[in-house]
Amino acid sequence: MGSTIRHYWQELGDTMRAMPFRQLERAVNILLDCHQRGATVFIAGNGGSAATASHFACDLAKGTRIEGLPGFRVISLTDNVPLITAWANDASFDRIFAEQMEPHVQPGDVFIAISASGNSPNVLAAAVVARSAGATVIGVTGQSGGKLSRLSHLAIRVPADAAARIEQVEDAHMVIAHSLCVTLRGRLRGETSLRVSQPA
Repeated sequence: MGSTIRHYWQELGDTMRAMPFRQLERAVNILLDCHQRGATVFIAGNGGSAATASHFACDLAKGTRIEGLPGFRVISLTDNVPLITAWANDASFDRIFAEQMEPHVQPGDVFIAISASGNSPNVLAAAVVARSAGATVIGVTGQSGGKLSRLSHLAIRVPADAAARIEQVEDAHMVIAHSLCVTLRGRLRGETSLRVSQPA
């Protein structure tokens, strides 16, 4: 048992060291620009990725708050269970995110699409709606990227095979969310410090 646990952590460490950090930096800049314009961030995923989407939305909305600045406008498309089941029942499970997003998404918004395989039909459908509305799509996937990488303006591919190492991919997705939020909080805090230091 001990060797299995140790091996898991060693694999996870290898994955973390190989992360595409430049892509994460680009994501921070996209999200900062979205915040500065008062645009909205939408987030979605299935299964474990649904939990990550909810957690990410919570941290982005609350964990980045800085006194004197507006908070992020963020919507997790995974959290309204009555609406999700209504669209799944009356239309198709493939439309549960797209139909929620369609009435709200605007040019300049951001859609963070989380899919380890990159091939979840409902996430792909939402990405199409987002792109059609003029929103920026950030795809968070496994190594292959799947179809989502081709629909994304920015694809963040965790360097691990989702088919063989799904747990490590999902672990990395949560760390990506936390690292982005911590960095955003620091950048926003820096903005307020700069404002205070400037003479009136």
